[in-house]
Amino acid sequence: MAHERTIIDTTDGKCPAHVFTSGGSAPAIIFYMDAGGIRPAQLAMAEQLSAAGYVVLLPDLFYRYGPYGPFDPREVFKGDFRAILGPLMATTSNRQAAQDSDAFLDYLATRVDVAGSRVGAVGFCMGGGMAIAAAGTWPERFAAVASFHGGNLATDAPDSPHRHAAAIEAELYIAAAENDASYPPAMAERFEHALDDAGVRYRSETYAAAHGWMNPDFPVYDEAAAERGWHEMLAFFDRTLR
Repeated sequence: MAHERTIIDTTDGKCPAHVFTSGGSAPAIIFYMDAGGIRPAQLAMAEQLSAAGYVVLLPDLFYRYGPYGPFDPREVFKGDFRAILGPLMATTSNRQAAQDSDAFLDYLATRVDVAGSRVGAVGFCMGGGMAIAAAGTWPERFAAVASFHGGNLATDAPDSPHRHAAAIEAELYIAAAENDASYPPAMAERFEHALDDAGVRYRSETYAAAHGWMNPDFPVYDEAAAERGWHEMLAFFDRTLR
């Protein structure tokens, strides 16, 4: 895999980003990170996705904060993780990530190795909602969005992802976790109701795993569930982007 580093100019500043390619022309996927930020595990996941035949853009959504980490989630979760990650998370939001996505899309449009005019997106934890919000903000540019253990997908917040349902043209794959306080059954029902009302094409599944199970550096990482998640993700993107 080829790994590039680049800087993307957004309306709020310069966003460092990583790009993974596997050679030749391929569809692009934007990888919306979790609250742990850019670190070896996220880079490895982006590289794994690229190895399946995609150009993968992994932007640092905490660029407004400035330099940080990298963090080891296993150590962070031993203490008050909100005190550590909260200040970084406060620098972005669904609205800001969707705004940033305009620059991400413009960057991908300049690459000669990106095939097609529409891209995919995948988000983990907080990135799940951001990917959905981006697809609703730039509907003509996204063909497929996958959210893994995405939280707060249907809240009363003005930038709640479910409020974008009417604009979304992409197909969605929603992978939820059991007993997830950030995405309880009532919220899932509210989110899916919004998608149904808007006629969004989607599939939703609940994995017998904890919130964060896909991340190999999380203490709740579930290898079997993650293997299934990768299988579903790649099948989804292969069908919708190729």
